[in-house]
Amino acid sequence: MSNRLYVGNLSYQATNDSLRDAFSACGEVTDVHVVQDRDSGRSRGFGFVTMGSANEATAAIAQLDGSMLDGRSLRVNEAEERQNNRGGGGGGGRSGGSRW
Repeated sequence: MSNRLYVGNLSYQATNDSLRDAFSACGEVTDVHVVQDRDSGRSRGFGFVTMGSANEATAAIAQLDGSMLDGRSLRVNEAEERQNNRGGGGGGGRSGGSRW
């Protein structure tokens, strides 16, 4: 198991400090990142917490998944590694030729 956790269903008022405080009861918190909206600067409703060890991460999931923070029921699980999807994507629309 990884030490990095995904935390979902955060309130828009969530901060790095409030998240760190909640998770520090489960062990050493080495990093916290509440993902913020670029325009408004408020929480986008999710973030990431890195615990000091895999055992502490497991304990945090057991203790905090479903617990209440700022009036919201947290969703806590192991963070999945981001896939490197740099392949352009498509624009939709038709390619080549006429239909008629």
